Amino acid sequence: MSGISLLRPLFLGARQLKHPAIVKRGFAAAAYENILVEKKGAQQNVALVTLNRPKALNALSSALMTEVGQAIDALNKDESVGCIVITGSEKAFAAGADIKEMQSMTFAKCFTGNFLSHWDKVAQSIKPVIAAVNGYALGGGCELAMMCDIIYAGENAKFGQPEIILGTLPGAGGTQRLTRAIGKSRAMEMTLTGNQITAAEAEKYGLVSKVFPTGQLVDEAIKLAEKIASYSQVSVALCKESVNHGED
Repeated sequence: MSGISLLRPLFLGARQLKHPAIVKRGFAAAAYENILVEKKGAQQNVALVTLNRPKALNALSSALMTEVGQAIDALNKDESVGCIVITGSEKAFAAGADIKEMQSMTFAKCFTGNFLSHWDKVAQSIKPVIAAVNGYALGGGCELAMMCDIIYAGENAKFGQPEIILGTLPGAGGTQRLTRAIGKSRAMEMTLTGNQITAAEAEKYGLVSKVFPTGQLVDEAIKLAEKIASYSQVSVALCKESVNHGED
């Protein structure tokens, strides 16, 4: 059965039914150690999730990604939030997975421990997620950005999949999403060499939607999120799902 067929009952009943996972529940601020979660916008209908391990260039430890997954779950249940923005610091959106943490992990441990389960929360979010990328988005950081629905970049942003240099390969969907975004040849070049691309190149190749001066990036992402959040959450969720099914 096609994605559109699965969605048709929701389209037909959109006036009467709310998306089953959008429930009336207020936002409860949680105590996170590795991320910051704030409400933004004139209507406080945008959630800003900031990766907050600046000393480690926001390396994506399992603790950080667990918190990201928990935050996404909570925000998807918060009816007052219509769109989510994920960002990092000016130096790094995220410079990759936490290599120190992964050094002691075998493949079997990663597999049986469902190491990437919380990463999927971003890609599977019912509500749109915008990545506001300043600085480095490398390895897992680039993959995290590509899990989002829209990518805005600061002028200083750098994107790359350098896993090949470490003797491994992108493990969080990077090979598939990068190919869909920029085409096979460029994706091959990036993943087989580990070369980085600039924000301007990423925009040219179709990886990012727009590039802004560094200091304006988050504000511009929030402005876009406010516009999206002003529309029907049911319609937005169905549109997002339809576009994603179109990529399959």
